[in-house]
Amino acid sequence: MMLPGRLLLAGLLRSASTSSSAHRMPKNMGWWDRFTWSSCYFHSRSDSTSSKARLTAKEQLDPFALIKDEVSEVTDRLRSMVVAEVPELTSAAGYFFRAGAEGKRTCPTVLLLMASAVSMEMTDGLENKPRARHMHVAEITEMIHISSLIHDDVLDDADTRCGMDSLNFTVGKKLAVLAGDFLLFRAFSAAVSLDNTEVVSLLATAVNNLVTGELMQMSITPAQCCSMDYYLQKTYYKTAALISNSCKAIAVLTGQTTEVQALAYQYGRHLGIAYQLIDDILDFTGTSASLGKASLSDIHQGIVIAPILFAMEEFPELREIVEQGFDDSSNVEMALKYLSKSQGIERTRLLAAEHAKLAAGAIDGLPESQDQVILNSRQALKDLTQKRFGTRALPFFFPPFFSAVKSSNLGETVHLYLQIA
Repeated sequence: MMLPGRLLLAGLLRSASTSSSAHRMPKNMGWWDRFTWSSCYFHSRSDSTSSKARLTAKEQLDPFALIKDEVSEVTDRLRSMVVAEVPELTSAAGYFFRAGAEGKRTCPTVLLLMASAVSMEMTDGLENKPRARHMHVAEITEMIHISSLIHDDVLDDADTRCGMDSLNFTVGKKLAVLAGDFLLFRAFSAAVSLDNTEVVSLLATAVNNLVTGELMQMSITPAQCCSMDYYLQKTYYKTAALISNSCKAIAVLTGQTTEVQALAYQYGRHLGIAYQLIDDILDFTGTSASLGKASLSDIHQGIVIAPILFAMEEFPELREIVEQGFDDSSNVEMALKYLSKSQGIERTRLLAAEHAKLAAGAIDGLPESQDQVILNSRQALKDLTQKRFGTRALPFFFPPFFSAVKSSNLGETVHLYLQIA
């Protein structure tokens, strides 16, 4: 039986706003919905965009609409792939695949866009054998991703997931663990059918890396808890390993060169890290309704994340508080006071912007093409990280935001900004 745990806290973008004006963050958004919604405000557009790959604002397409039919096909197949002999297991394993709970299927969207972005010859229809294999990778990755979320909720004893009841809350921990294990079994059974040992190795590496990341978090020492290098390594393992290795797997199946494979990998790597940094910010500035989890959940679990690490650089006295841990609520209050006086949130945003820019740069580094489908797919991947907003649209550059950050109730900050906007 697979060891339950945060195997792959992988997230992968979800919804992209097509409006250039500020909107109120919708309630009950999933993690990747929050990332893409926030990315509209948290980082600037890359200046290295290839002129051949650049589309005008009118030509820009919703990344999810671009391949929605194929993603719908993937969703239908996922429902059939999780059927088990025992009806209770079928119901539990398909809990997040049922109608109304499937979301936008960001993992398949990103991977199918990547497949189109690195393909040199495009053909339509699911009868295209290479495209069918790419869809299988998308299905496998989604099953691994969902399995990791289920195991994660069991470990954290979470009651909710993406604005709905968690599986363990609904069916109990034992059946939830078995459902997560069953999804992993189905995922790797499907991976073997691809008959490509390198792809199977990449997916296995992702699982290994992210289990390692979970163990890094469980066994962290006080010194490691205060190390930004340690945090970033753990973040890659836990959040970016699945999508980076899956993006590379897509390039491998497409028969691309090692250079293109590396670019696909780097896109996923930097995208995943940027997401986690945005999630770190939202843990302090969001609310439970918008996050799908309790605000300040990381710090209450004793997890030190990027904004606190940056604040510690400005206020070394914060280190002693961090090393003591956050079991004492007074330590949480002190840490938040230091954070409010620091540039921790802004520096985290800037680091997320840099990783998002590197992700877009990886797409710009792909071989030139005249195929409009390829160009649209590449632009869609970049839109998932930048989506039209320049630096002037970033909320952290607005003085009212800094005024709100100075207040003790950081959980209300985002709402103050939205009211101002």
